[in-house]
Amino acid sequence: MITSVELRNFLSHSNTTLEFDNGVTVLVGHNGAGKSSVIDAITFALFGQHTRKSNKGLIKRGMSQAYAKVIFNINEKQYQAERKVDLKGGLEAQFSEKVDGRWIQIAAGERKQFGESMTSEIEKKIGLNYEKLKIASIVQQGELNSIIKAKPKEFKELLNAIIGIDKLDIAAKAMKTISKDFREKIREKLGYDDTHIEILTNDLKKYQEELKEVVPLKEELVAKKHQYENELVNLKKKFEIGATKIEKINHLESRKKELSWYAKKAIQEIRHEIDEKERKIRECKECFKHVELKTNLEAKFNKVEDAVENIHKKIQELTNKKASLEEKQALAAKLQLKDNKCPVCDSLVDKLNPLFQEKHLREEIIIIEDQISVLEQSGKLFIKKRIEISEKLQNTKSSEAILRAHFIKDQDELKKIQKELELMKENIKNAPPVITSGNLVEVAELDQHAKMLFNSISQLEEETKGFDDAEFAYLKESIDYTQTTLSQIDQRLGAVAEKINKAESQIKIIKNTISELRIVRDYSKEINSIEENVFSRDGSVATSLRSWALGTISSKATEYLTLLNTKIHRIFLTEKTRDVEIVCYSNNEVLDLESLSGGEQVSVALALRLGMASLLGTQNLNLMILDEPTTHLDSEHRKALVGVLSQLSNLTNILVPMQFIIISHDAEIFDDSTVEQIYKFETTHQESSVTAL
Repeated sequence: MITSVELRNFLSHSNTTLEFDNGVTVLVGHNGAGKSSVIDAITFALFGQHTRKSNKGLIKRGMSQAYAKVIFNINEKQYQAERKVDLKGGLEAQFSEKVDGRWIQIAAGERKQFGESMTSEIEKKIGLNYEKLKIASIVQQGELNSIIKAKPKEFKELLNAIIGIDKLDIAAKAMKTISKDFREKIREKLGYDDTHIEILTNDLKKYQEELKEVVPLKEELVAKKHQYENELVNLKKKFEIGATKIEKINHLESRKKELSWYAKKAIQEIRHEIDEKERKIRECKECFKHVELKTNLEAKFNKVEDAVENIHKKIQELTNKKASLEEKQALAAKLQLKDNKCPVCDSLVDKLNPLFQEKHLREEIIIIEDQISVLEQSGKLFIKKRIEISEKLQNTKSSEAILRAHFIKDQDELKKIQKELELMKENIKNAPPVITSGNLVEVAELDQHAKMLFNSISQLEEETKGFDDAEFAYLKESIDYTQTTLSQIDQRLGAVAEKINKAESQIKIIKNTISELRIVRDYSKEINSIEENVFSRDGSVATSLRSWALGTISSKATEYLTLLNTKIHRIFLTEKTRDVEIVCYSNNEVLDLESLSGGEQVSVALALRLGMASLLGTQNLNLMILDEPTTHLDSEHRKALVGVLSQLSNLTNILVPMQFIIISHDAEIFDDSTVEQIYKFETTHQESSVTAL
């Protein structure tokens, strides 16, 4: 229950304080006198909200700040909510509880980021927020009887707002957003969402059908590939045999050329060797005669050499002797006896020694010269003989040198060479003058190497017998064709394998995607089911809530009608497909709303409003504000309203501690009522003035 409201420089109020009690308090005055400002002051002080355009619009003209304070009781505890606003938009707020005569602060400000919120604390205490208070406790102008005058669909919308079903629209919208975002994330992740399952299923069938078509084709191509591979192996084996034969044929031609070249060279060499052997025989044939004389000639030569040497020695001796005699002769010419005295020793002699006689010495010299001449003649004969023997010895040495040069030691070796020469001549006698492939047999008889080459040629001819160049060329063409065909098959196999891999990959991907999308679809169905059943206005949750709310309102409204002592004993609210109907009963008789009197209609409207307020949990404040409830009512209904309010005021004071604040410009309607607490609002000097009547 609100016990007081203070307004300082708030809208048109400079300094207004209103005291409230249980029951009915009436605020009367002309339009614009500031009555509705009290409602703004209450909601601003409690929740910081109001019906004006801005907070600065609450400040009285010419003032720098506005102030509103509300004191209220809940469960025998007293609380105080006050808020201030200045021209800069700055706000101050404080919520306090009275403990032992002192106000203790509970909350201040609205710094929600720091966990500070005065509004949240007030909402916890009174059990209502601003929106619910407006619905449960504030009946705006002309809305009192609108509850029973409203169309069934409109009444249902009002009921939805009262129990918060309209908030389900927000939740439903959020669910749609969640569902949409979920699908978008799934689409980002998979490239599809659950709406594409049918498309993907068709794609899956397409790839499966494609796989059915290409798998047999692959098997057929694999079989063909194996067939051509086997054929190619056989062809290559034949080709290898043919290639080997070609190689042997080439080798055969090479061997023939080699034999031909060798034969020509061999014949040349044989002929050259024949010439050499003939020359050797010719040169060596007479050498043995000379060699056989060597020993005798050497003996003769030695004898002659000795004779020549002896002659030389004798001549040398005679020459030396001659020289000595000539010296003596020269001396003798100088030696002459004088007085029979020796010219040397000066002794007396008869004659000189013949050795010192010049004549004797000359005779001796002549004898020696004759001897030398004889010896020289003899020496010349021996020298000539020596030359003759030396020439013969030289011939012998030359013969030996020739024999050594030809490596012939004796005549047997020369005879052997003679036999070899005869054999060579015999062999070469059969050699053809011109060597061709047709006379290789004759050539083979030249020597062992020629025979070996010929045998190799014969073997190669045997091994290459039957080779057909045309057949080998066709074989090569067949291999090329088979390899080309295999390459084409491989290409087709590659394309088919790629198709199969792609199809299998796509099938796997699509299956996995469909599997995930089915889960997504089930999840989406759950979300849609929740949206339809829980958050839809016509879903099972909303229907159940309305059913419960309608029953609760019906029960509470019936209780209030019982207190008002009308002929209406029971109110029953029933929901149909698209609307809610109000059914009134008098005992078991159904009463038409149109048949009710004005007072009964007001009673029904108030009972329903009180039932709604009870549903919203207003028992903490137990407050209902009726703003101009008589607007659009005729005089009969206005009087009926006052009567019902007076009656209800008396009843609530006794039984139910309910507080009514009625704002009206019709002061006269309360003249004969039992309402005792009335405030009169007037306008003086552009501000509101309040007087308690």
